Order: sequence, then structure tokens, then C-alpha cells
Amino acid sequence: MHQVVSDQPYEFVPPYTGRIWPFLLQLFVPWQLKARCGIERVEIQGLEKLQALFKQKESVLLAPNHCRPSDPLVINELCRQAGRAPFTMASWHVFLESRLQRFIVRRAGAFSVYREGLDRQALQAATEILTAANRPLVVFPEGVISRTNDRLLSLMDGTSFIARSAAKKRAEKKSNGRVMIVPVAIRYHFHGDLQEALHGTLDRIEQKLSWRPRREDDLTARLYRVGESLLWLKEIEYFGEPKSGDVFDRVQKLIDHILVPIEAEWLDGRSDENTVARVKQLRIAIVRDLVAGELEEEERNRRWNQLADMYLAQQLSHYAPHYVKSNPTNERLLETVEKFEEDLTDFTEIHQPMSATVTVGDPIEVVGKRPRGVTEDPVMSELNQQLHQLLGIPSA
Repeated sequence: MHQVVSDQPYEFVPPYTGRIWPFLLQLFVPWQLKARCGIERVEIQGLEKLQALFKQKESVLLAPNHCRPSDPLVINELCRQAGRAPFTMASWHVFLESRLQRFIVRRAGAFSVYREGLDRQALQAATEILTAANRPLVVFPEGVISRTNDRLLSLMDGTSFIARSAAKKRAEKKSNGRVMIVPVAIRYHFHGDLQEALHGTLDRIEQKLSWRPRREDDLTARLYRVGESLLWLKEIEYFGEPKSGDVFDRVQKLIDHILVPIEAEWLDGRSDENTVARVKQLRIAIVRDLVAGELEEEERNRRWNQLADMYLAQQLSHYAPHYVKSNPTNERLLETVEKFEEDLTDFTEIHQPMSATVTVGDPIEVVGKRPRGVTEDPVMSELNQQLHQLLGIPSA
């Protein structure tokens, strides 16, 4: 399990407002993309839209999809080519990995947001960044990395809340310029030897399962065989026996088997529509007492086990039904095998060469008040629709 939750008392990491460090670090973004992510080029479509907004001194909130860990670097490259250094909201755990990482990512424009509670300091900082309109703000509205480039998770309303708060402040100050949310679609392409890359990763996974690696001509068949075996292991762990039937029905049953008892304990059985939101609400409830540090060791261990179970449920939810069989592109095959490796080992091999195409959408103007009498936020509806169109995938 990736350590995305901490029991340390939260300390807000504010934005770094200097200009020299962000400029210097942006010079190394292309090198980082290649060395750390295998991405050898980034193609930008619609860059002139962003440059026009900067020239007009509009407040710009960039809202990209979030399918890979490399997304923040790709967006930084977009901003570099547009002539600006961005500020980016980043989960607090990113700043806890090491002092060096904390030093670098903060100076590259990241500031912390606490996902296990209401972080008023982060919201205030984001609002002030947009109100000042000196540099763009980057918010990933999906909230988590999906690992599925052809699928968009539910968007979180915090994106429009921040934009509306800034629009209200600018109106109070009678500032010129508008607050604009800019949809940004990131799409990745793999240009290497897919057979060799994926068979090599599947070899390592099968070895971890104590199997003798068996390469098949049909890569998709091998992928499904390994995937169902991994699911069987989890079913045996949680149900005591492997199940049969449609794989994705079984995945949902396993998710509910994990989350429903925890929701009964912590949320009186209340449950959200999607797994990411369900896990977020549970983490808020469970982590609060962990941070206080007053629990007995047995209870602390029990809660950490619950957090690990919830993380598994969230990871399982990222496997989209029939994602590969419906359209077995190189990228979908690669994403699925990378997810297998990550969920089994917390590690993902870099597969290269890759490229990224970044498409800038049409700016969405945001005003200070949300229209009354509507159940769905029109700003988020427009953002959701544009991201689907830019990615070339059907809306849910």
C-alpha cells in the first residue's frame, strides 16, 4: 500500500512565492519527464488559448484529468511553454516522503492540501493565488490517479468552489479580468515494443505468484489470466474462497464486502455513490483519532488495517469493466499491466519511449454565485463534458 495517509499532525505547507527557483526548476522538466517517466516529447494543442488568457491577465485555474503520476510534470511543461510557472495543490503525503522532495516540489509550485479533513488554509491559499492572477493554479478535479486514460472518474466540486471564491473576491475588489477554469486533457502514447515490455512485467508478476512464467501469443489472454488470479487471491483473503462469475461483478462485491462493514461502524451505514468518495469519507472519520495519538496500540493497528483495506477497495475500483476487451489498444494493455504491478508490489516499471499529447479546452468563466434551483453545478458539468470531448471518450 502506498503511504498516502499519515498519523502525523497536519502542518500546512504554503506556496513558495519566489520566482527564481520555479524558473530554474522548469528548465529541468523535459529532462525529468524523460528520466523519471520515459516521456520523450510533449505535444501541446491549443497553447494559444492559454497564452491569450495570460496576456489578458485573467485568473486561470487549470483542471486536467489525472491518469498517471507524471501528470503534474506534464502540466508544468505546458505552463513552461506558455511562459508561466504554476502553483499546484498536492496531497500532504507528497511532502512527507523526504526533506529533499519537500524542498523541490514546494519550490516547483506545489502546496499542500489535507485530504483527511477540511483544509481551510489550502482553500484560502488557492483562492488568493487565483485572486492575484499572477500565476495559474493547477487542481486535479478527480482527486486521485486513475491509471485509465480512457476513463474519467467523478469530478470533485472543490474545483468550482475555489474558482467561485476567487471570483467573489475579485468582484469585491473591483478587479479587472475574469476567473476562468481551463479544461486540460492529457493523453499518453506508448511507442516501444509492447510485447516485450508487457511480457517482461507479467513474467515478474507470475514469479511472485510462484508460477513458472508462461508467455502466450495472445497477450490479452495472458493479461486476463494473471488478473483473475490476482482477484482470486484477494477473494480467498476476504471471503475464504475464490468466486465465479463476471469479473467486474465480483470486483464490486469485493469492494462492498470491504467497505460496507467499515461504513456501518464509522458512518452509520451512510455510503456515497462512488468508491473514491466513500473511501475519502471513511478516512476523515478514522484518521482523526490516529492523529491525536491517544489510542491504544491494538486499536491503532486495527485502524491501520482498515485503512489498508480501504486503499485496496479504491484501487480495485479503478479497474473499469471490460476496459481491455472492449478496445485492446497498446495503451490500455499497458495501463492494466502497470496497475497489476503497482497493486502487487507498490512499484511500476518505467516503460519507454512514451509521448504525451496535451489539449487545452475552451475557458469556462466562473462568477461568484452558483445559480439557485439547480441540482448539478453547471461549471462542473461543463468541465466534465469538455474533458470527455477532449479525451475522445463518451460521457457517463
